[in-house]
Amino acid sequence: MHGRKTLVTIAACVAAVVSLAQKPFKVIAFYTGKQDLAHISFVQEANTWFPEMGKQYHFTYDATDDWSKLNADFLAAYRVILFLDTRPELPAQRKAFQEYMENGGGFIGFHFSGFALTPSAYKQDWDWYHNVFLGSGQYGSNTWRPTAAILRKEDRNHPAVKNIPETFKTAPNEWYRWQNDLRKNPDIKILFSIDSTSFPLGTGPKPHEIWRSGYYPVVWTNTKYRMLYMNMGHNDMDYGGTNKTLSSTFSSPEQDRLIINTLLWLGKEK
Repeated sequence: MHGRKTLVTIAACVAAVVSLAQKPFKVIAFYTGKQDLAHISFVQEANTWFPEMGKQYHFTYDATDDWSKLNADFLAAYRVILFLDTRPELPAQRKAFQEYMENGGGFIGFHFSGFALTPSAYKQDWDWYHNVFLGSGQYGSNTWRPTAAILRKEDRNHPAVKNIPETFKTAPNEWYRWQNDLRKNPDIKILFSIDSTSFPLGTGPKPHEIWRSGYYPVVWTNTKYRMLYMNMGHNDMDYGGTNKTLSSTFSSPEQDRLIINTLLWLGKEK
């Protein structure tokens, strides 16, 4: 009888966990949408794709280009923050974001949200975000043109990698190299990196825009926070011609699964 009660208790606990995982949650995406055509294209399709996914996976998606809403009162209604293209610039906004993360909030950053380069319009003047939180430091270089890559799974246990194969082909993207070696940071867990079968990666025309070897992490989490950064979020464009979008960030089923896995992981109640 005791064993039967134990089984019933375990079953009840499992059911409760599943129920928690399925509870609706709210996502807020911040974006600027005024710079690179490829970033604007990604923002536009993200603001269409995420609401459709929300219907399937029980989350509500809101998006805003009003960064003044990055404050404690506004964020209190949301379980997960997305940065689609840029990052907050004002000290009060940055402080609100750091406090949100330090109090258990969820975050996904895409592509340009990790960019920082001094000198540039997005200089590295936020040490906590770039060196502590993301851990990557400044931008180093990139591939060109945007092309698909084969990614290799570096961690098999994280909830974000569930049901994703050891290697998979991404959507076309412009890939970033970073100043810091994330492998040396004990707080960083790299989930996916560029597989060697991707090389040469990029088409140029400049030689340094084509990667022929090396180690390049593209998806990682900081274990001190509920967060994930992924370098995807730059579509291929017909620059200088029609300026039309030539690819979609949401064209790889495995990459899409990674995003959904991450949202469902972050969306669970703390």
